[in-house]
Amino acid sequence: MKKTLLIVLMALLACGMLYAGGAKEKAPAQKVEPVKLKWAHVYETSEEFHKWALWAAEEIKKRTNGKYQIEVFPASSLGKESDIVEGLSLGSVNMVYAGSAFIGNTYGPIAMGEAPFMFTGYEHFMNYAKSDFFKELATGYEQASKGNKITANTYYGARCVTSKKPINKPEDMKGLKIRVPNAPLYLMFTEAVGANAAPIAFAEVYLALQQGVVDAQENPLPTIQAKKFYEVQKYINLTQHIINNLLTIISASTWQKLTPEEKKIFEEVTVEAARQCSNAIRKAEDDLLPWFEKQGNIINKVDRKPFIDAVAPSLKSSPRMTWTLEHYNKMQALKP
Repeated sequence: MKKTLLIVLMALLACGMLYAGGAKEKAPAQKVEPVKLKWAHVYETSEEFHKWALWAAEEIKKRTNGKYQIEVFPASSLGKESDIVEGLSLGSVNMVYAGSAFIGNTYGPIAMGEAPFMFTGYEHFMNYAKSDFFKELATGYEQASKGNKITANTYYGARCVTSKKPINKPEDMKGLKIRVPNAPLYLMFTEAVGANAAPIAFAEVYLALQQGVVDAQENPLPTIQAKKFYEVQKYINLTQHIINNLLTIISASTWQKLTPEEKKIFEEVTVEAARQCSNAIRKAEDDLLPWFEKQGNIINKVDRKPFIDAVAPSLKSSPRMTWTLEHYNKMQALKP
């Protein structure tokens, strides 16, 4: 009897162990919470920059199997451009779009990409964006910022002056109250032509123009459309004095946490987004000229040479220079 009872007990114990083992094998894997990132910029939801930021966010989520979920904050919702750039170091944002002039105070040479008449045109800019020289400057910024990573460079467009009167020569801008971004390099152009620059936050420009706080502003054609500046400015003067480039930057704290494979994904996706966005912006610049005329604006095709001549000395010797003559020569060697 005792022997039978012992056998039964041993059988029950074995079953219990097998059950426990099976339960252990079948236990569901712990749910991993996705990493949520913030991507901030100052552009409208209707603009190509926002469209391609959303595409990149979705593509990164897809390629990392949902590990990274990026929320894009447009239209200065997390602050003006200088604020969100600062936010990279403060940890309030993980990714931003920023013009190179806005990070020039961290690493001066990177700002030269937004100096007036630094580029001869779109092809010159694209040569730069794909060049080893650009990679050299991006590495310099990464070191100076203690790890913020530039992953892509997007064509923002050629800046043109809008005004209430035609601008045909540099002398026409003397004393003109014109809004420019709040970055020192933008003053190189206004100082060369004798204009009275007023740095005003991007979100406040329309009202400043409407109320006469300033008489003019300067931006690429797609931005003039998106921000509706054409409603309060009659003339669109094709000065094309600055070719802007928009950098995709990932904060040091975010970049350092990525695995090598994840870093590759972030770079590949943001580079593709920059390529697609650049093509769309360049096409829009041509398409918008007749569109503005239909709105009642006057397209003023100016002779750019006098403006180029007015600025030229400042590109090689000026208190506003944040680059060396060697940097300048490297940039000019990339002309098509």
